[in-house]
Amino acid sequence: MGAHAVVLDLLQIPYQKKADVRMEKLMKMAHGFLQEFCRGNHPNQALMHGSLDLFLDKGINNARTSRAIFQDNTRLCNEVTEPVIQHFVRCIETHERHVEYLRFLQTIVKAEGAYIRKCQDMVMQELSLAGEDVLLFYNDKQSFEALVELMCAERSRADERSPLLYHINLVKLLASCTEGKNVYTEIKCHSLLPLDDIVRVVTHQDCLAEVKDAYVSFLNHCYIDTEVEMKEIYTSDHIWRLFESFLVDMGLVCNATSDRKHADVLLERYVTETVMTVITNFFNSPFSDQSSTVQAHQPVFVRLLQGSFRVLNCDWPNPQQKYQVENCIRTLSDIAKSRGIAIPVDLDTQITTKINRATTLVRTSTRWLLASRTSKRDSVSSGATGLGDYKSIIEGLQDIVYILEGQLRPLVQAELSVLVDVLHRPELLFPPNTEARRKCESGGFISKLIKHTERLVEEKEETLCIKVLQTLKEMMSVVDGYGGEKGEELRQTLLTRYYSKSNLRHREGATGKRDKRECRAGMMILSRAETTLQEVQCHLDNEGATSLVVQLIIKSPSQTIFLESVSLGIALLEGGNTDIQASFYEQLTEEGRSEVFFKVFFDKMTEAQTEIKATVTVNMTDGFSRPGVEKEESRDDSHKKHKAKQNGRAIPEELSHQMEDAALQTRQALAQLQRSRSEDDIPKPTFMEDLEGGKEKKDDKKMISSAISVMQPILRFLQLLCENHNRDLQQYLRSQNRKTNYNLVCETLQFLDCICGSTTGGLGLLGLYINENNVKLINQALETLTEYCQGPCHENQNAIAFHESNGINIVTALVLNDINPLGEHRMDLVLELKNNASKLLLAIMESRHDSENAEKILYNMSPKQLVDSIGHTYYLTDPNEERDELEKLDMCTRALRATPLETDGADAKDDDDDDEEEESVSPKEVGHNIYILAHQLSQHNEELARLLKPGIISDAKAEAALQYYAQHTARIEIVRADRNMEQITFPVPQVCQYLTEETRVKVFNNVEQNVQGSKVEGFFELADDMYSEMCWQRKLIGQPILYWISQRMGLWSSIAFNLTVLINLIVACFYPFPKTKQELDPKISGLIWTAILVSLAIVVTLPRPSGIRTLIGAIILRMIFSVGIQSTLWLVGTLNVVNKGVFLVSLMGNRGTFTKSFRATITDFEFLYNVCYLALCILGLCAHEFFYSLLLLDVVYREETLLNVIKSVTRNGRSILLTAILAVILIYLFSIVGYMFFQNDFIIDVDKQSEQLQIEQELATEAAMAATCPAGAVNCTEPDIPHAEARRLAGGKASKSDDDDGGDDKEPACDTLVKCILTTLNLGLRNGGGIGDALRQPSSSEQLYVPRGEVTSVR
Repeated sequence: MGAHAVVLDLLQIPYQKKADVRMEKLMKMAHGFLQEFCRGNHPNQALMHGSLDLFLDKGINNARTSRAIFQDNTRLCNEVTEPVIQHFVRCIETHERHVEYLRFLQTIVKAEGAYIRKCQDMVMQELSLAGEDVLLFYNDKQSFEALVELMCAERSRADERSPLLYHINLVKLLASCTEGKNVYTEIKCHSLLPLDDIVRVVTHQDCLAEVKDAYVSFLNHCYIDTEVEMKEIYTSDHIWRLFESFLVDMGLVCNATSDRKHADVLLERYVTETVMTVITNFFNSPFSDQSSTVQAHQPVFVRLLQGSFRVLNCDWPNPQQKYQVENCIRTLSDIAKSRGIAIPVDLDTQITTKINRATTLVRTSTRWLLASRTSKRDSVSSGATGLGDYKSIIEGLQDIVYILEGQLRPLVQAELSVLVDVLHRPELLFPPNTEARRKCESGGFISKLIKHTERLVEEKEETLCIKVLQTLKEMMSVVDGYGGEKGEELRQTLLTRYYSKSNLRHREGATGKRDKRECRAGMMILSRAETTLQEVQCHLDNEGATSLVVQLIIKSPSQTIFLESVSLGIALLEGGNTDIQASFYEQLTEEGRSEVFFKVFFDKMTEAQTEIKATVTVNMTDGFSRPGVEKEESRDDSHKKHKAKQNGRAIPEELSHQMEDAALQTRQALAQLQRSRSEDDIPKPTFMEDLEGGKEKKDDKKMISSAISVMQPILRFLQLLCENHNRDLQQYLRSQNRKTNYNLVCETLQFLDCICGSTTGGLGLLGLYINENNVKLINQALETLTEYCQGPCHENQNAIAFHESNGINIVTALVLNDINPLGEHRMDLVLELKNNASKLLLAIMESRHDSENAEKILYNMSPKQLVDSIGHTYYLTDPNEERDELEKLDMCTRALRATPLETDGADAKDDDDDDEEEESVSPKEVGHNIYILAHQLSQHNEELARLLKPGIISDAKAEAALQYYAQHTARIEIVRADRNMEQITFPVPQVCQYLTEETRVKVFNNVEQNVQGSKVEGFFELADDMYSEMCWQRKLIGQPILYWISQRMGLWSSIAFNLTVLINLIVACFYPFPKTKQELDPKISGLIWTAILVSLAIVVTLPRPSGIRTLIGAIILRMIFSVGIQSTLWLVGTLNVVNKGVFLVSLMGNRGTFTKSFRATITDFEFLYNVCYLALCILGLCAHEFFYSLLLLDVVYREETLLNVIKSVTRNGRSILLTAILAVILIYLFSIVGYMFFQNDFIIDVDKQSEQLQIEQELATEAAMAATCPAGAVNCTEPDIPHAEARRLAGGKASKSDDDDGGDDKEPACDTLVKCILTTLNLGLRNGGGIGDALRQPSSSEQLYVPRGEVTSVR
């Protein structure tokens, strides 16, 4: 409704504050409305925070409203600036001492049970600079008497403007500023309120409970619960004087009247909470163990225990107060036992009984409480108690909620996804050929939405602005999660409702027509956008998305909008979009935006470093307290094992008479659970170990603050700006050439130095600063720094290498040292750190022709240590296992699915699923990077170069690692754009060993050279196919038979060619095949057997291809004369068909044809060629032997020389074809001329056959064909006349006919234009003199003699 906006406008109306009483009352009511508007409502507080400047004016109402804005809102309290704090401190100085100003300061230093250290420091700084008008203390004798008078005056306790109430709130403010072991504020508060003054005030007989509570709370946070030891509190008698005062107060609350209407609630709360907390913290402090004052004050100690026990036995304490008292009693009892302090026997017995009873009750109640919170639980039996029925109802409701949530969540996701579909194609919402549709097609809708987002920021509509930014980011989301079948069905229904059916069909048709193979490699298809990710990014950029990101980051209205803006920028840059990078560069270089833009990032980095320095903790618990953790985990596991039995567990008999206390104890457990989440200063009691609160509190302490975590998206954004080696942005991040330059490159290195503890790593302390919570941030910093340098960018390399911080030393230490205790249980994170660190060092030395950076890296690194690190990393896992085989197999599988020839919808979905999975780094890969680093550094260090040579290292494991990496490392030389030659060292993946020898030879021989004589371009065109083949070969090992066949593809090919040559030799020598088996001379037969035996002996002793061919030839020759030519030819042909089939299987196995789609298979030329080859083999076996002759053409495909000969013709085939077409056209024109003018000259001599001779030749041909037995025939029909006789008869008849006819006949050859064209083509091309040799010789007296001579000479 915007009611707050109306009230804010009302508050800005000017009026006379003293004269206009009604207006003053109205303004007070308006402030009251705004205060209630903000109470417990974070979104409303965020709305009001945008108008905070309206309340930064003197006045109590303004202070109350400002306090309501920040009340229990940690996010807003973290955004408080120094001017705000200075304003309220100045109001106290110039306006009046009022408690509302102090309460505002109390609000911002502690919110939602957590202290805000930044606000503590700022408030303490302003208070220390303020004068006596703000700091009202009663330190001297005269002022102390005034304090006593104020405490004796009853009206001072109720008047908010009284100095007493102001003084109490001031002490509470100081206590809040020192809470959380803030050393900075503790030191300042010691001088403001010494221990002597605290004791003097608290021990005075007229001291009020409110004053005692404030002073003792300050004592607890400033002197007892501190980071450093305050010797004064542990060595002097001040604390024991306070303990004696505590005993008096305990007696007062225990002896008070039982009438609760007249009870002193403030004193009771002071005793049960503040006093008990101070006693517990004092004796639990590690510094009190060294104090000897406890032995000297044993009577007071025993009285404290007795007084606490009396308070516990009272009826008025609530569960939370009882918990505090029990905790104090337990602490005192433990101290007495550990220090040998004598306690009365009856008191000890009563305490033990009470504590054990409370422990049992609380644990039982806790189990009931935890059981009620379980999402899924079997219902309690019908005979259970009332509590069981209550639990049954709760569990039933929880089951219903759980089921509904599982069913409705996919539908909600699908409904939200429709908004993104609409934004991708908003024009489909409008009818065709309308103005609205044309505007949407041109991007007007998205453009208006982006411009409206800027207006939302200006109008303080942060929630809606964040929603729009998230939706724009969702438009570039690759994951298409529609919530299963039901979600997809709902989505299609909504799309049909929003779009018409025709528009929806058009949308689906456009999607179906788009082939993923049209996109370049690396592009991702967005199904909802019907286009690629890069095109969507560019579309949003054209409509102003890049400008929106820059504007929002510059304005930075809030932390949330800043994060969403950076996330949108990351989505725009994802995938290395160079167009978006250029757009960002253009946006930043114009209108002087860069200075403000980079200042925001610089300030965020500086703030993160400040926060790290203020909250850094050394991670020693993981390394030295693992047994305790394991014990706790085992205890949790045992608790989970018995969880299923809790509902049906019977109540113990000793507790049956105390069922009336069960509800009370349950409330006590719940109060402890809530308090353990909010109160960090209360230690966890032993008898509450099973509660979850303590564990949650422990986990919360390990989490990094938002000021530090914001660096994750910032560094990712900067990394993407420099992606693809963008030289302009790499240098621009270092220097903007403005009046004020912000070097984000060095600042990133400084951040890495800060988060790693600013240590050089030489003392082995680096691992104490790295844990699971910040390791991801450290990795991102390393990746961003690497991207700054790659390309290379020499300026950034020098900036990082020679920076004054310890950054480069930390990176070196990450490579060399063990990172413990993180490495003891998360070695995968350590390997990722080492991998990124080694890549950064390689990037710093990339394309460096000098040794400056290498010497800087080697300065804190010994060569022996680097070599040992290589071996250590290599053997992080079992060296006998193939550790990375599964990862390589998965990688190959994804690569095969990602090839353009076989992409489909299912594969794309699988790719998306695989991309979401986090890939771990293998130890071999990390060790390989370190080895390449050592190899690069060895060029500048002789000792390191010597150690890398084989046989130098005495350690066998390190030597084995070096040999492995040396065998799997290669080097190439490249020529950069500046014409400088550079050596590139790179690891050879293990998958490369699976490349077949046939493919290597084929690529080496068949890849064509370019104009410069290089084969690199052609090689990269075949890289995808070779990679797919290697991956398939790796998977093929799992199929032994197919792998054995595939590995011998060259052998099958050679056998096939040799069999083809042998078959054609048989056909050429013996065709037509004789009917009967020929007898062989015994001498020749013996010679053949001798050849068989000799060649067999040679094959056995010295196997050579020539010997094998001789043996096979001799055997075939023997079979021809033994079993017959046709049987031998049929046997060899069958072997050829079988062998070619095996070769085809081998080819399919090597090429991975089994995994390709049908379309990809039938378009594979080599596969089709061999299928045709197999078909010819079958035709030669079954149809006719002459088909075998076509197989000899395979020699062209096998031999590169012949193939090049064919290519020399076919390469210019188009020119030859066009020349032939031109020749045909010219002949056609000349034929027309001849037909029109020289038709009578086309008289040619012909030799006609007689009809009888034609009949006889036909009979002879039929007889010759009948004399031939077809291949594979069993019975051949006997011809009527012998074959030779038929030929003789046909020849004789022909001679006779020639003799009878005698002479030649002539006939015209140009009666029709077709005959004229055919005659010209036939005789004109065959005759040496052209068509003129075949025409009639004309007389010189003829009229067309000269024209005809010219025409025939041309032809």
